[in-house]
Amino acid sequence: MTDKDPDQRVENRIETLIEREHELRQHGEGRGLSDQEHQELRQLEIRLDQLWDLLRRRRATRESGGDPARERLRDADTVEHYRQ
Repeated sequence: MTDKDPDQRVENRIETLIEREHELRQHGEGRGLSDQEHQELRQLEIRLDQLWDLLRRRRATRESGGDPARERLRDADTVEHYRQ
């Protein structure tokens, strides 16, 4: 197994979550989303932010000669406030 395999797993998970995000948004067009759907959408957005952050850090670590396997998913609070 190469060190890029974990990246592919992260990318696959991102694609799956994006598909669900699109499903929710399409489902809500014209009628809106329920509170539960809004909550699910928000959780999807947070998880996507976490996964994109992880993927970027893994790539940067690899490019700088480090071990990308040492990078871990950061907690939602860290990732969400990092953008501000």
